[in-house]
This record gives sequence, C-alpha cells and structure tokens, in this order.
Amino acid sequence: MKIVVDAMGSDSRPVNDVAGAVDAAREFGVSLMLVGPEPLLRAELAKFKTDGLPIEVVHASEVVEMQEHPANAIRDKKDASINVGLKLLRDKGADGFASAGNTGAVMAGALIGSGRIGRIRGIERPGLVAALPQAGTPVLLIDVGANTDCKPEYLKQFAQMGSLYAERVLGVQTPRVALIANGEEDSKGDRLVQESHALLKTVGTLNFVGNIEPKDVLKHGADVVVCDGFVGNIMLKTAEAVASMMSATIRQELKASPLTMLGGALATPAFARIRKQLDPGEIGGAPLLGVDGVVIIGHGRSDARAIKNMIRTTMRAVEGDVVGAIRALQ
Repeated sequence: MKIVVDAMGSDSRPVNDVAGAVDAAREFGVSLMLVGPEPLLRAELAKFKTDGLPIEVVHASEVVEMQEHPANAIRDKKDASINVGLKLLRDKGADGFASAGNTGAVMAGALIGSGRIGRIRGIERPGLVAALPQAGTPVLLIDVGANTDCKPEYLKQFAQMGSLYAERVLGVQTPRVALIANGEEDSKGDRLVQESHALLKTVGTLNFVGNIEPKDVLKHGADVVVCDGFVGNIMLKTAEAVASMMSATIRQELKASPLTMLGGALATPAFARIRKQLDPGEIGGAPLLGVDGVVIIGHGRSDARAIKNMIRTTMRAVEGDVVGAIRALQ
C-alpha cells in the first residue's frame, strides 16, 4: 500500500506533517509519498533517522494557503501540493491521499483541479464527514459543509456512504443511521427533512433509526448522523465552541482557590483520560466520501500524532475498500 501525504497541509507545515509521516512509516510499515517543495522536505526529513523507511519525496513548487479562496487557488496553482498529490492518486501511483490542508481546496482539487479524480459514477454530490470524538467509536456527521443546498436524494446517498464507512473503517456492525431534526417524530423538520425521512425509510440496506435531535448526537444516539451541509457546519462549529468554552471555564474554576487547585491536581489522571477520549487527534482525519478515490482530510492544527493517525485512517479506508463499496451502490 502506498499513501500520498500533502506535507504542506498543517498550520505548522512541514514540521508536524513530516514528523507524523516518519512515525507512521516506522509504526505501520506503510509506503509514503511526501509532496511539497523538495529541498524543504528533505531538510526536515534529515532531522530523523529514516534509513530503511519506505518514504519518498515528490516535488511540488506551490502551496495553497489557508486564507486563499479554495477554488481559485486550485485553478491558479497547478503545481500546488494538493494538486500534485491528487494527481498521483488519480494516475494510480498511490492508493490513498491524506492532507491536513485547506478543506475547501482539497475538495476543489478532487473535483476541478489539475489532479481531478472526480465523483464516483452515480453519486450526485460528495459528502464531507466529521468524526465527532467521544468515548468509544466516534459519531460520523455528514455533510458538514460541502453542500449547503440539498435534495432528499443527496441525503440518502450521504446516509449510504456514511454507513459503509462506519462499517468498513470504524468496525461498527449494522451502523445506526439518523437524520438531524428538531424532534424525533416523523413529522418534524422542514420539507427537506420530512422528504428525506420518507425516502430513507424505503432503503432496505440501511439501519435507519429515524430522526435525532442535536442534543442526542453526542450521547451516541446513532453511529451516522445525516444533514445538509449548512446544518452540519453550524452544528460542528457550535460543538467546537462549546467544548472550547467548557475547557476554559473548568481551567479557570480549578484555579479559583487553593482547595480547587488541590482537587484539580488529584483529578489530573482522570482529566487526561477524558482528553484522550475526546481528542480529535486520536482519529486524525475524516473522509471526503463520493469522490473516486480515498481522500482523508485532517485538521489544520494537527500535531505529529494526529498526522500519524490521519495516515492510519487513510490506510483503513483503503483496506476496507470504501470506494469500491460506494461504487457498488450504483
């Protein structure tokens, strides 16, 4: 197996990207192709003992910046690391592609860039997935921003693709699929939700459990949660904001008095376990489902451990033949 890694993806590129790739090659034995400016990547690799590790460097002279307009950057920078990496995937030089770079640019690159791999035949729209960390298996939320205006058929395909990914990559048997709504009753939701609910009930291959309210998503009320990209993006950003606020509040209150500081010190091991359970870096990345190749996207703030885990997630998606299973839906 050979995985392409956009070594110019993370906010700290290429430091964490290269360090995580070296760890992945050493721990998993996977062959890696690091894409980016060759002199820069070789200088970073020189900091590690890489003798015998299956790592090669592929030169790309340009980089897509986080603040750039994704589609414009992908069109204008044909030698960007994202375009070069996706071209390797498209031309069968690799089995999967992983990047902690600009999410919109990765999606644009897969659909319209010089390394375009396109959509799987029959898939109306690709769906962007967020793997919401929690104790045990993460919950998959799809779509989280790729498609703000959807039709019921799109949501049906999101449900099918998310269910396949949960089963083949996360190891969930018969994943429970739910639709986000403002109530559990079949009659709840806007027109899109009601029509999508009726459609999903007819898909015999899905374990559709009905509507789910946002408050139950992180209680593991379902394994795959489906919505349009507008709702999903707002929900994801709200969850991130609440988590950040709660973390800051807890730290502040623990420092409020000597007694709470002592209690906090005693609870440090428990807090560490909670952080590990809820750390998105443990998952590393989530897929862009519906494009004709394994494409995994990590967070820009990924450290070396998250990059290593993003590569592991990419390997699992290749091993699970997620793309082949989605093709077979048609």
